[in-house]
Amino acid sequence: MPSFPYSHIIVLGTTSSGKSTLSKRLANILDLELIELDILHYEPNWKVAPDDFFLTQVETAINAKRWIVAGSYHIARDLIWSKADFAIWLDYPLWWILWQLTSRTFRRWRTQELIWGTNREHLWAHFKLWSTDSLFHWLLRTYWKRKREYPILLALPQYKHINVVRFKHPKETDKWLQTLSI
Repeated sequence: MPSFPYSHIIVLGTTSSGKSTLSKRLANILDLELIELDILHYEPNWKVAPDDFFLTQVETAINAKRWIVAGSYHIARDLIWSKADFAIWLDYPLWWILWQLTSRTFRRWRTQELIWGTNREHLWAHFKLWSTDSLFHWLLRTYWKRKREYPILLALPQYKHINVVRFKHPKETDKWLQTLSI
């Protein structure tokens, strides 16, 4: 295993920025327990887990000795961030994320890929931009907010202990990953 000084990592970014993909790669490279918040948040048929159940699952998961968390739900932020020692912020251009989201949505719909073993993409739901069920709606609603919010949050005294790396393009992320590869 490569020498890497951090053992409690969070991967931040908007929907479709590649948080889960990067987290899986890093979990394999660094021998970390992978925690995908979406898996804990969504039950079968896209039902949202009750808050207390979700938080209990998150708390149990981050009790692991070494972990990486894909995502950052507001409700669980303090719980996770208080234990994190490293954050990777995927702050990619909107055009790139829109492309990722579009291609991923079509691929998952076309192949009927099971997401988290229980759910499938519903193509029409995502293209109803006015609907809160649409990931495109969510992306456009949160993209600029996250750009403003993350620097402020990460500068708060209770999160000063988190070392942060911010990647503005996937090529930067890939270059950094190459330095960790065995």
